[in-house]
Amino acid sequence: MSQLPLRAQLASALGRTAATLSRATGRGDGSVIGGRVGLMLEPDLLRKLAADRKLVLVSATNGKTTTTRLITSALQELGEVATNAFGANMPAGHVSALASAKDAPYGVLEVDEKYLPEVLDTTQAGIVCLMNLSRDQMDRAGEIWQLAQKWRRALSGKPVHVIANCDDPLVTWGASTAAQVTWVAGGQRWREDSWCCPECGGPLDRSASGAAWACRECPFRRPEPSWVLDGEDVIDPRGARWRLDIQLPGEANRSNAAMALAVTEAFWLDPARALPRLRMVTSVAGRYTMVERDGRALRLLLAKNPAGWLEAFDVADPALPIILSVNAQGPDGRDTSWLWDVDYRVLAGRPVLVAGERRLDLALRLAVAGVPFQVCDSFQQAMALVPPGRADVIANYTAFQQIRAEFGRAI
Repeated sequence: MSQLPLRAQLASALGRTAATLSRATGRGDGSVIGGRVGLMLEPDLLRKLAADRKLVLVSATNGKTTTTRLITSALQELGEVATNAFGANMPAGHVSALASAKDAPYGVLEVDEKYLPEVLDTTQAGIVCLMNLSRDQMDRAGEIWQLAQKWRRALSGKPVHVIANCDDPLVTWGASTAAQVTWVAGGQRWREDSWCCPECGGPLDRSASGAAWACRECPFRRPEPSWVLDGEDVIDPRGARWRLDIQLPGEANRSNAAMALAVTEAFWLDPARALPRLRMVTSVAGRYTMVERDGRALRLLLAKNPAGWLEAFDVADPALPIILSVNAQGPDGRDTSWLWDVDYRVLAGRPVLVAGERRLDLALRLAVAGVPFQVCDSFQQAMALVPPGRADVIANYTAFQQIRAEFGRAI
């Protein structure tokens, strides 16, 4: 790391102080306010902090925070890594992350899909990991085809190595202008946003397994992957098979781990060294954490959009009661019409309790799906109605953060 200019040093130090005060007063983890203070004093602080580091930018609709954590864990085999571990994925969060580890030679930054072009241009990161695109917070982010097009423009002509999930047609289209792409067959369970070709608008045909896809009307088709997720294993570019055995549950997290392994190889880190690090990760910013109170053990699951709910259902135990909590604050998106894209019939047959600011919206959706439920005025009431023992909790973003705060922001 080269020495920062004096102004940047001062901005970085004051930002770290603001972050520390935020944590000390219980206002938050400081990962946003610290960056905002730094950027007020030095608008070009992110560029200066990113200089001379080997950076990875991780972007997707779902799985960004988890994949960022997995990559970071693996790269710690090589040395200190700066990262925005709590999911503050816009420039202020990136400034906080890099300032808090100012001597780290490596950086892994989760990046909001909309901000990826700006952050890539500012940091000049050499590696970008792209995993999936689906509808999310439409009132803020806009149409996902527009996001994919922004990715294409941002990557075109830049000396960047992209690791991309070729099972997602929108990701493939967005990544295909990059100078170097490593394709990973990471899977795509949610396909409702990718039935049409992003290149020409024609229909996409899929193979019987659903993995291979091709446009019926133009040459756009799934590239040949170098890395392949195959059940519990990942097959590397040399044909070697690696058993994942990660502690994070579900197919989506195996996909995240496959992407992480492909990224770490770009750092010349062998899977034999990376995998033990991936297996050490048990929870990510509260996701998958088990919390206990009054004889009840609750597992916390995050689901922000229809694709995320599909993955949460894959992880949830059908034999257990389940608490669902939905808000519609700014970070969630104000519009809850996306609830109608989720197939809640999978919850039939288990006790379902509904909480959150938009509990009545969710209750109506469950009623139409024919799923019995009980509406609760608060998460605390829902928790009290769950019988002693284990239960699952699925919440969208701000509802999830409120539940974390209830248990001391369990990590």
